[in-house]
Amino acid sequence: MRDYIRLSGVLFIVCAIAAVLLGFTNEVTFEKIAAQIEKANNEARQIVLPASDEFTKLDETKLAEIKANPDYSIVRDVYEAKTGGSLSGYTVMVAPKGYGGAIEMIVGVDANGTVQGIKIGTNNETPGLGKNAEKPAFSDQYKNKTWDSQISVIKSGTPKENEISAIAGSTITSKAVTEGVNKAMAVAKDLLSK
Repeated sequence: MRDYIRLSGVLFIVCAIAAVLLGFTNEVTFEKIAAQIEKANNEARQIVLPASDEFTKLDETKLAEIKANPDYSIVRDVYEAKTGGSLSGYTVMVAPKGYGGAIEMIVGVDANGTVQGIKIGTNNETPGLGKNAEKPAFSDQYKNKTWDSQISVIKSGTPKENEISAIAGSTITSKAVTEGVNKAMAVAKDLLSK
């Protein structure tokens, strides 16, 4: 019994030290990780709206209004893009649900309602299938699509103006990315019409 109590005490001390060290490590690395994520997001914004030279996060009041709309539940953040001081569009971060969970992506929509690009970030899609959404062969299909009509996914054939070809074997991922682009275009349209 005495050994059991002594062993429990030692185990408690080891766990307490480990918890303190983990907390300290988290505290030290938290800001560095956040800075790296912000840097990657800034680079993605520049990729999806390359003509823009300034990006400003939408103020919290406007962002809260957008997120309050149930249709925009996948919207994470919105940045206003400017070129030479004039509004040139919006970058919208969305996280639609794919096969492996949320697909975090940034969509660039110019002031004319045209998608200039998408950048897919964090996702848990299947390697060799859904992960192919990150490749330009798939993601470039969204360039120059406009908010005049919803984009839809086709499994075979030649896509029409408002369609994209699904990734073979990854229709769920293709539809999720398309949902994200459609929502991003709708958000940009709402903001530009105010």
